[in-house]
Amino acid sequence: MSSLEFEIEERTFTAELHEDKAPESVAAMREFLPLESELMHVRWSGHATWINIDEIELPELPRENHTVYPSYGDILLYPGYRNEQEILVPCGSTCFKSPAGELAGNHVATLDADREELREMEQETLRTGMKEVVIRLEE
Repeated sequence: MSSLEFEIEERTFTAELHEDKAPESVAAMREFLPLESELMHVRWSGHATWINIDEIELPELPRENHTVYPSYGDILLYPGYRNEQEILVPCGSTCFKSPAGELAGNHVATLDADREELREMEQETLRTGMKEVVIRLEE
């Protein structure tokens, strides 16, 4: 089983990949990792952070293991059906949406982090702005 490593400034989290539930989405992520980007606070979705991946050429992906209401630490890959492409990292109550309305992202992984760690990370991005993030595949 493989996992992801999320390095967010001084913190490192691992995330279990859901290859059995979202195989095409996980395969697409494998193609563009490692990713160096910025984690920022969401504007529309509640208590969450996100990474813009609009510059990445994703294949056409089906909806698989998709949700509008992810739980704490559920990593969603959104391939841009109605809005920009992104990776959503929920840190509390989240309803995934944009100016285009509710969005359903593919649940590709789950972070191994407790609610307090996630809440703290979300609050830091709200107070101080973007954080550098690196996502790597761990085999």
